[in-house]
Parts: sequence; C-alpha cells; structure tokens
Amino acid sequence: MPVTHAAAPQLAIPRHIVPEAPAWGQVLHSLRGQTMGTSWSVLCYGPPQLRPAVLEAALDQRLAGLVAELSHWEPDSLLCRFNALSPGERIELPPDFAAVIEAGLHVAAASGGAFDPCMGALVQRWGFGPPGQPGPQSRAPLQAWRELGWDAAGRRLTQPGGLMLDFSAIAKGHAVDCLSRRLLDLGLPHHLVEIGGELRGHGLKPEGQPWWVDVEPPATDCALPVLRIALHQLSAASSGDYRRFRIDAQGRRLSHTLDPRTGEPVAHDLALVTVLHEHAMWADAWSTALMVLGPEEGLALAEAEGLAARLVVREAGGWRQRLSPALRVLLDEEGA
Repeated sequence: MPVTHAAAPQLAIPRHIVPEAPAWGQVLHSLRGQTMGTSWSVLCYGPPQLRPAVLEAALDQRLAGLVAELSHWEPDSLLCRFNALSPGERIELPPDFAAVIEAGLHVAAASGGAFDPCMGALVQRWGFGPPGQPGPQSRAPLQAWRELGWDAAGRRLTQPGGLMLDFSAIAKGHAVDCLSRRLLDLGLPHHLVEIGGELRGHGLKPEGQPWWVDVEPPATDCALPVLRIALHQLSAASSGDYRRFRIDAQGRRLSHTLDPRTGEPVAHDLALVTVLHEHAMWADAWSTALMVLGPEEGLALAEAEGLAARLVVREAGGWRQRLSPALRVLLDEEGA
C-alpha cells in the first residue's frame, strides 16, 4: 500500500543552480549493475548514438578498481592485505585508498570516535563481517583509529598490529563520487548516480529541472513530511537502524550500526539520518557518525560542522524530526 504522509514534501534546494541544461536532442540513458555487495545505477543525458554497453564497461572498470583496493569482502583486496600485515609493516597507498582513509580519520577525530574506519574486528565480533575472515573476537579494540600509523604527506599507512580496516560506511560514497567524475570526464555532465542508496546528482534535465529524489521514511507509519532533494551538484547519504539488523540468541534486535566508542550496537531512539553534502564520500561518513551519536549529540555535531542534516527520531506514539541550521537554509525554513 502507498505510504500516506501528513504534509506536503519538504523541498531541499541548493542555493546556486547552474542554468545550463542538456543540449537539444540528447536522450536519457539508463545503466545498472552490481558492486560492493549492492547495486549501482546511472541515469545520464547524452547523444542518441552513445553506446550504453561501452559506457557501462567504463563504469564497471572504475568500480572494479575500487573494489580491488577498498573491499573488506574480497580477500585479495589491498585493504585485506593491509589487515594481514605484521606489526610495523607499512604500505604506500594509491590515491583512492588514501582519500578514503584521510577522510575517515578526519571524521573520526571530529566526531570523538563515533566514526571509525578501523572497526573491522568489532564488526566481525558482532557477526556483521564477511564469512571466511578471521573469526569473531571476544574482545575487539575500541577507538582503533587512534592506533593507525598514517603518513599523509607520503601516503603511507603502518599496521600497528591486529588492526582491521573496514570502509563499509564510506567506500560506497566515494564510489559514487568516482562514477560522477568519470561521467564528467566522458563529457556527460547531466547525470544521477546511485550506489546502495548513496546518491549524487549533477547538472539538469532537459526541461531545466534538477534530479529530484525522495528520502525513504524509516517506517510505513511515519507521517513526517517527505524530504525531497534537488540533487544539483549535490550528494545525499542516509544511515538508519530500520533496514539492516539481526536477532541474537536472546531475541534482541541488534542494529548493524555499532558504536566504536563502546563496542555495542547503538541503542537510542534515532531511526534515520540524512546528510547532504557536495561529496557523497563525506555525506556517507558523516551520516554514520551522526547515527552513532544519537539525536542530541548528532544534531550538535551537525551544527558545529555546518552539515545539512535531517534526524528522524522515534517517540512514543509517533515520530519527530530534527533539522540542522544548514538544512533549514536549503529548505528555506526558519525552524523545525
């Protein structure tokens, strides 16, 4: 059944719209595939003679390169090879890997460890990691990011010993940015990219409209207004506790979102966080950090960092939303 909402959608619109639409005669091309354990899709406007199979191959090649570096599910990936290094061993990183670890460590520091790109052992302990990897540990290191040896100038990463990287909360966002840049390089500036729910829109449709997307509500009974976003040179990422979870032996519902500071699944009333940012990689990481922090701390961090964020909170008998000041600007609202 369709979801009934109590109010008209809230429209998030960038303050600056570049007015140039696709050239006359361009058509919409649709491509899709599989990557990083989920699906990817691209909508783009281009000339009628554009060969979708050739474009799809170019995008698949870019994604395959990212998986070979950043996946914790592929045992031969660079990430997994780093995880297997002996204490004190180090590697020189390629640009994609370096960009992700640099951003991840920045968000870790800014969030007080609510985001941690080094929580692979913790993920494995709770049974959310890939099969065939080292087995769940009775104890997993907390705040592991503080132990990582990162030389930004030389792009070198040192294994302190037993540390396991896990980029599942940032790699898909980076991949979205990479596909968007690849499309720009190919002369296709009017496009919408999506990987596993992380999105980036660039350019406009022929009628001059941006790429409009609606954020999925956390439940069918959520009567809050739909957040409808004009993705124009803008990315969106969401984190929530309503889609991925498991039931343990005691019948407890365990969120897949783990708090790196405590080593436990999050246990607050924040159900969904959506962050808008110029780059999908940053939106991806920040949305996870805010989700871990919860309604109050999460909103405070969004305000401090100038993030456009919407936090949807469960309440007795209903739902409540918290909007950061930066998002209110895009909604043209004074408060919420």
